[in-house]
Amino acid sequence: MHPFDSTTTAEHRVMQLEEALNEAAQVNAELQSRDALKTQFLANISHDLRTPLTAIITHAEILRDGILGPLSDRQRDSVASIIGGGRQLLEAVGEILTYARGAANQLTVSPSEFHISAVIAQVSALNEPLIAKKGLSFRTEVAPGLPPLVADREQITHVVSNLLGNAIAFTPAGGRVWLLVTPLVDAETQHIRVEVGDTGIGIAPEHHDLVFREFAQVDPSPSRSHHGTGLGLTIARRLVELNGGRIWLESRLGEGSRFFFALPTGEAR
Repeated sequence: MHPFDSTTTAEHRVMQLEEALNEAAQVNAELQSRDALKTQFLANISHDLRTPLTAIITHAEILRDGILGPLSDRQRDSVASIIGGGRQLLEAVGEILTYARGAANQLTVSPSEFHISAVIAQVSALNEPLIAKKGLSFRTEVAPGLPPLVADREQITHVVSNLLGNAIAFTPAGGRVWLLVTPLVDAETQHIRVEVGDTGIGIAPEHHDLVFREFAQVDPSPSRSHHGTGLGLTIARRLVELNGGRIWLESRLGEGSRFFFALPTGEAR
């Protein structure tokens, strides 16, 4: 082969590679643009849904409380169903909005100093009626002498509420759920570790990573007994990481689950 032919062939291949790279860059830019539009759409639609949903719940509560006149028992039960369904929808919309903000890097942390025991008490009090109604035993234990956290209290409360809510939802009547808080020393920094455990249906080891993925459902079938957006644990992980911590789980199918997250206290070892 003539040397000139070899040079021409090499130049042609280089040009082909450059064209392929340019096309890949254009496709990547288009995908990023579409992803940004999707995220903005989720944020907009979630925000627009919250207002009418809140109005529906408020008016149903007015009816329930008899402000517009007395209700029969059947009417009161129907209104209670409206309120319950509305609150579930509002919670799902809230998760979508939080996810959209996180995907758009719009989640911010407002740190303050607080004791984790106050969060545990708050979340426990809110969930005790549901726990009692379902016939579960419930235990909380906070190690004494823990230093305060410097984190976003609202976000940490959201994480604990989400994990406890899952534990309650996936534990059959007669089971146990618990909240334990202990110190954890990691490298040079002291952490506080929160454990939310249950004796529920458990999660197979091969699905441990899946539960933290966006929109993931371990059981994706329409007939599944537990419904949700598939965003709760994704959001929990994002919030924990935003506050400088990490989250993980230990679980086996049929043997219950234990979710942990650890947050630094800022105190030296």
